[in-house]
This record gives sequence, C-alpha cells and structure tokens, in this order.
Amino acid sequence: MPAIATEGIRRSFGGTEALAGVTISVEPGEIHGLVGPDGAGKSTLIRILATLLLPDAGVATIDGLDVRRDAKRIRGRVGYMPGRFSLYQDLSVEENLEFFATVFGTTVAENRHLVESVYAPLDPFRKRRAGALSGGMKQKLALSCALIHRPSVLLLDEPTTGVDPVSRRDFWDILGGLGKHGIAVLVSTPYMDEASLCHRVSLIDRGRILRTDTPAEIVAGYPLPLWSARSRNMHRLLTDLRADGDVGSAFAFGDAHHATPRTASASMEAVAARLRARGHDDLVLEPARPGIEDCFMRLTEEGGAP
Repeated sequence: MPAIATEGIRRSFGGTEALAGVTISVEPGEIHGLVGPDGAGKSTLIRILATLLLPDAGVATIDGLDVRRDAKRIRGRVGYMPGRFSLYQDLSVEENLEFFATVFGTTVAENRHLVESVYAPLDPFRKRRAGALSGGMKQKLALSCALIHRPSVLLLDEPTTGVDPVSRRDFWDILGGLGKHGIAVLVSTPYMDEASLCHRVSLIDRGRILRTDTPAEIVAGYPLPLWSARSRNMHRLLTDLRADGDVGSAFAFGDAHHATPRTASASMEAVAARLRARGHDDLVLEPARPGIEDCFMRLTEEGGAP
C-alpha cells in the first residue's frame, strides 16, 4: 500500500482552480519531489494531505486512511513542515522539541534517534530562543519537531526557500537518511535542481501533474536536440532565436539561452549562420545536455505527458 495516494484531487478557491485532478502516489521510504513554480498548487495539495484543507473532489489517503473520514488518525501519522517557520519563537530550541513530543504523547528521549542527525548542530544552542536562530537552524528545528513523534509520512512545503546553499545541501543530506526508517517524504520545491535529489518527481503546473517519473527518466525522455546560445547582446539574441523558423522554443537559462529546434533535422549551423548575419558576430551556439528545467519547460508547452 502506498504511504501517500491521491486520485483526481480537485480544489478551487473562488473562481480559481488550484488543483485540477491531481493523481500521485508515494511509497514508504521514498523521497518524492513535487516540483513546480509558485502558484502551481503544491502547497494546496500538501495542506490537503495534512488534513488542513478538504478537497472539492477526488480521493486522498495516508497509509490507507482517508483525509475526509480519518483526519484525527492521520494527524498522528504525519509530520508536517509548512513553508513559513511556525514554531514558538519565544520558546527555546529544547522547549519546542519537548512541547511537540508531548502533544503527540511521546518523549524526546524515546525518539531522539530519529532526529539525532538533524538536531546535533542545534544541541549547543538548545537554550536559545527559536526566534533568535539563523534561517538554516530554524529549518533544522522545524524538521526535528516534525519527526519527533515518529511519523510514517513527512510533508515538507518548500522547506529550503530562502535558505543559504550550504544549509540547503545539508537539509537534503538529512532527507536522504530518512529512508532507512521507512518514512515516506513528499517535499515541494520551486528549485528544479533539487529534483535530481529525489527518488521520483511529479512536475506540476497550474494545478496539473505534467509527468511523474525518476529524474533520470524524465531527462532521458527529452525528445529533441538542445542548444546553448550566448552572445554579447543576450536580450536581442533571445528575440532573434524565437524569430528563427527552425527554432521551436527558446528561453533564458542562467548565463545562456536554451533553444530547441522545431524538428530533429534542423541544422544548428544554419541557425548560427542566420544569427551571425543578424549581427551576433560573437555568437556561441553549441549542443547542450537537457536538465529537469528544460523538460519542465517542454512539458508546459506540450500540456503534459503520460
């Protein structure tokens, strides 16, 4: 039985459809990424799974328990970490952890092995108020509190947003170690580079799942060549790329532009010649390896894929 399962979940706010028939599943011990931009519906889905919202339609279960009928039982099985720091800022690190253990009828001592790797950097600051911690330390405290009652499912809503790169890497290293405890992790993120750190990912946009697969399979499914383009005038280069008849799509990607030809037979050399004729005399146009972001952009253009 999947630890998390949804089928056809729909939810609207007023006239805006936040989720439009979302179906996913997450197995015990799996790290599953819900990857998409702001407004894609990630937080709405996680709040439904945490029993904080009811869906308008569809079925969602945690360990086989229905979010509508079994909300109280589900809350004892779920660890939830919202996007914004939501612990008690005036309580110390130690007091926050003890409070959450007590709420769930357990003790810090009983489940300390679950949070040892997360909590270790916090131990020297256990008497410090939570509100006085750095962003990375707040993140570790919130994760410790979400784990202290030994949940079978961990729901993380954009946990690394606004956190420095070192703390982001540390956080993902910690998540990687949770599989040995059999904990299913559903983590939402707007960062495409974090998708590669998951066992599987569901790419989501405007309330719809575009594709669910392993990161490697998603990248391997990119259907056409990909080119990287750079020149002195990057703004005009993007305009000219999009105007070229052999280019199907082009978008800014870091310090370059990524372009996909309209067909596999399109000539990169012919496109380069036309761009140089338009004044891009310093043009560098070369093959590139697609990543998750390229696949996401392609799928949004196509409206998703099975």
